[in-house]
Amino acid sequence: MPIRLDVKRKFSARSDRVKCVDLHPQEPWLLASLYNGTVHIWDFEKSSMVKQFEVVDLPVRSAKFVPRKSWVITGSDDMTVRVFNYNTLDKVHMFEAHTDYIRCIAVHPTQPYILTSSDDMLIKLWDWDKKWQCTQVFEGHTHYVMQVVFNPKDNNLFASASLDRHVKVWQVGQQVPNFTLEGHDAGVNCIDYFQGGEKPYLISGADDKLVKIWDYQNKTCVQTLEGHAQNVSSVAFHPELPIILTGSEDGTVRVWHSSTYRLETTLNYGLDRVWCMAHCRGSNNIALGYDEGSILVKLGREEPAMSMDTSGKLIFARHSEIQQANLRNLGDVEVKDGERLTLAIKDMGSCDIFPQTIQHNPNGRFVVMVGDGEYIISTAMALRNKAFGSGIQEFVWAADSSEYAIRDFSFSKIKIFKNFKEKKSFTPSYGAEGIYGGNLLGVRSSNSLAFYSWDSLELVRRIMIVPQKVYWCENGDQLAICTDDSFFILRFDQSAVDTAFENKDDISEDGVEEAFDVVTEVDETVRTGVWVGDCFIYSNSVNRLNYFVGGEIVTISHLDRVMYLLGYLPKENRVYLGDKDVNVVSYALPLSVLEYQTAVMRKDFDTADKYLPQIPSDQRTRVAHFLEKQGFKKQALQVTTDPEHKFEIAIAIKDLKVAVQLARETESELRWKQLADLALTMSELGLAQQCLKEAKDYNGLLLLASSTGDRDAVRQLANDARDTGKNNVSFLGHFLLGDLDACIDLLVSTGRPAEAALFARTHKPSRMSSLVKIWKEELAKTNPKAAESLADPTDYPNLFPELEESLDLERQRDANAPAGVAAEPSALAAAGAEVAAASTPAAATTTTTAEDDVEDDDDFDLDADDLGDGDADGDMNFDDDDEDLGI
Repeated sequence: MPIRLDVKRKFSARSDRVKCVDLHPQEPWLLASLYNGTVHIWDFEKSSMVKQFEVVDLPVRSAKFVPRKSWVITGSDDMTVRVFNYNTLDKVHMFEAHTDYIRCIAVHPTQPYILTSSDDMLIKLWDWDKKWQCTQVFEGHTHYVMQVVFNPKDNNLFASASLDRHVKVWQVGQQVPNFTLEGHDAGVNCIDYFQGGEKPYLISGADDKLVKIWDYQNKTCVQTLEGHAQNVSSVAFHPELPIILTGSEDGTVRVWHSSTYRLETTLNYGLDRVWCMAHCRGSNNIALGYDEGSILVKLGREEPAMSMDTSGKLIFARHSEIQQANLRNLGDVEVKDGERLTLAIKDMGSCDIFPQTIQHNPNGRFVVMVGDGEYIISTAMALRNKAFGSGIQEFVWAADSSEYAIRDFSFSKIKIFKNFKEKKSFTPSYGAEGIYGGNLLGVRSSNSLAFYSWDSLELVRRIMIVPQKVYWCENGDQLAICTDDSFFILRFDQSAVDTAFENKDDISEDGVEEAFDVVTEVDETVRTGVWVGDCFIYSNSVNRLNYFVGGEIVTISHLDRVMYLLGYLPKENRVYLGDKDVNVVSYALPLSVLEYQTAVMRKDFDTADKYLPQIPSDQRTRVAHFLEKQGFKKQALQVTTDPEHKFEIAIAIKDLKVAVQLARETESELRWKQLADLALTMSELGLAQQCLKEAKDYNGLLLLASSTGDRDAVRQLANDARDTGKNNVSFLGHFLLGDLDACIDLLVSTGRPAEAALFARTHKPSRMSSLVKIWKEELAKTNPKAAESLADPTDYPNLFPELEESLDLERQRDANAPAGVAAEPSALAAAGAEVAAASTPAAATTTTTAEDDVEDDDDFDLDADDLGDGDADGDMNFDDDDEDLGI
């Protein structure tokens, strides 16, 4: 069967003729050197140009990344090698390397060497640590040397392709080639080494339109690939997949199976002739260079073929080789979160197919390997074959470990197997573009997901959603349906389905409506996931490891690269992940936490109480947040170990005793204010007053004391506020008490003689003259002329009509005030309020000049309301910190 190969074009850019492409191993960058003399670096994920080098006005036939030096090295038709820093765009070095066009540059993977080949028929080795000295020249070809490539398995060896129809293999340090491969009938344009497995293979493409596979140990041609209609310009063994890629001047890229040499597919993007291609180890991306631009395609899937059973045994594939490791046999080594685990790897042999996916069945006894349109079921321990099949698109296990399903190449027929024998098959009414295993058999169509019973194949429910993955929990009552941009948690009701199937009346054309209930939708893209109890653990598209339980998402860790979930081992209390290179890491996640949360979700509180003592102290707060979200705030208060969180819960459930205790422990003003607000809402005025004092909330204390008519509290507050610089509050306190002299003294002491004089004009005319003198003295320091314009009522009584009446009213008010206390102009004493109202004169202001002798009949009333607004409205605010009172 043909290999199942997904081909996705990720990037394309139109440009002048592309002579060379390269891929950066760490960054998502594609390097393209052009016939017009420029070099472009593209970010193929963002489809944007990152850098551009104007190298020369002649063709640049070769350009390579040197990541360890942050370099781009170019070779062009002016026979010159140039070195650029791709971060700063500076030219690091340049030198004339050959006497004719430079065709190719190859960078040594570990040493400070580069090889250059040229139309002068020479290959040269350069050492950049020796100031770019040419350390060796390789002679032997009799025509242009088109390409040189280092052997990835032995970096001291390299091969060269020439238009003299020969492929030569050389060794660094020797002047003559080790051997020559002959077989092409025309010039050889390109070569590449096989990177996977043990095959000592070399591939070459030539102007005879043929591609040849060579065994460089036996020095023989093992296969010739025919099919291109023009010269073959580029060839490559894919570093990760069992495929060969060949590009030709006929405009096509052909994909061949590297074992069977069967033509799998042909790519044609309509950009005219193919000139070059590049790959990168550890990636499925292939860069292609054409006459009219660059293309980057992704072949196959990057998710590695690996699977872990419930006991921690890991099986994975490296190409066609199957290997095994046990994650529990790590010895006494301390395992840290995120650190790569050192595994004892055991070879289990090779597989007859190239596995693209590996899956254990639910009980872990068997493992299936799927690839090339075939599947092989083997025992997990010894890899003994139990069953196999071909002509399939997909394979899934049922919740029953002995049952599985396949979707064949007819795209619509699904076969069910039980104990390795076909039990039944059916063709879904809505089509079948994908299948999913688990408690029910899921079948995806173009616009919906249908679930069928494994036993009867009856439709259980059809949901209008197009999923990418479906994950069932172990007991089958919950599942996660993952789409491109979100995932849904659903609850499955088996009893409702059984009842509907018995009655047959409650089943619509879309199945049993009561079968599923949507619990929630989460706007995250799931990469891989696994259920542990009622907790759904998953890695998402932004490389975070999270778990979802009871409506809450908890982040376990931020990952530094793309990782795929392998599973969870309860005895180890760790969740395991692997990357595309099968590097395995783990993160701590106590089972007691998951079991406790699962028990709470199932409202099994007796079981939850049994697990609670087992939860580590550093996990208690996380559990408390979960309880709080579920509405169990009293329980969360008992569980949490975070004082801040405990205080928030105590406030939320109005537990004053606990809140007061926590506030005393931290002495936080903010906490005392929160507690005061709660006490006020619960009519605990004494506690509220105590909290406001602890919080030093003088505004709140004034509001509370004035609202309750507590004269002593107002007096004490006014004095305390004055001592701490809260002058607005102090002024209002004295004013509410009717202590007008204290108000005036406060204004004077804070450098406000003008306000003091105006205040006295209305409320204390007997002190007006002395205050005007103080005002004049202060004003004279900055504006003497303005100071002279101020009128003193003693000197100019004619400017202050009804002054004598005001003084009489003041004396009457003072005479009627309670013993030892001035009369209040507020509701604290009704008598004082009446006197204050009666004593307000309609007098002229004193801001006119004595010479003008002009009267101003406008009143100037300064009451308590005026003192709370900002200065912009002409009101007073004279706290040391310019804080408005705001009441």
